[in-house]
Amino acid sequence: MHPMRPVNVDVPEGTILNPNPPAAVSSGNVETSQRIVDVLLLALHEAMPHKIPAQSQGTMNNVVIGGDANGKRFTYYETIAGGQGALPYKDGENGIHTHMTNTANTPVEALELSYPLQVERYELIPDSGGKGKFRGGVGIRRAIKLLADDAALSIQSERRKHQPKGLLAGENGRAGKNYLVRNKRRLDLPSKVTMRIEKGDIVVIETPGGGGYGRAGIRKIKGGE
Repeated sequence: MHPMRPVNVDVPEGTILNPNPPAAVSSGNVETSQRIVDVLLLALHEAMPHKIPAQSQGTMNNVVIGGDANGKRFTYYETIAGGQGALPYKDGENGIHTHMTNTANTPVEALELSYPLQVERYELIPDSGGKGKFRGGVGIRRAIKLLADDAALSIQSERRKHQPKGLLAGENGRAGKNYLVRNKRRLDLPSKVTMRIEKGDIVVIETPGGGGYGRAGIRKIKGGE
């Protein structure tokens, strides 16, 4: 066993990890922290090959919907799970939070009883994890319909342009998507947005899949996979 040695962390003032007021830091513990893990694991892979997993979804997909319904104010806030990066010895888990989380899945029944919202879809997204000797976990599609007259929507998310990276020839995971369905027409939304929504609008969050590990051609076939 090698003795543990201390690590010095130097974070210059004024950077994204040590910002000066009045810099915005609302996503520090949910989004920035996820990307820090991505960077650190990629760096550790160089020093410890075959021991570090591929990148996971890299975001917590923060969704907030708030407004008034029948004279009562409401605020729904949830983070939505995604794909875990494949490990050097097993597939990544499907639809799970990784690295940074303190929230659990909200059951559809509890959500619909508590808010003027209706869950139209809640499902895993097939093939959204990167292929490889070990596959990345798949992301989640959650579609929520507003039943109140109107409300404010806020989304803070990452990994909408840049895919979670695979390792050692493993394929990248699928990037996430945010969009709104209004009168059967789709409006693509950016990774971060605040806007008003109307009764009948459906907010759709598709979370990223995890990266794959190793070359897909050498995947071992087990149990009829």
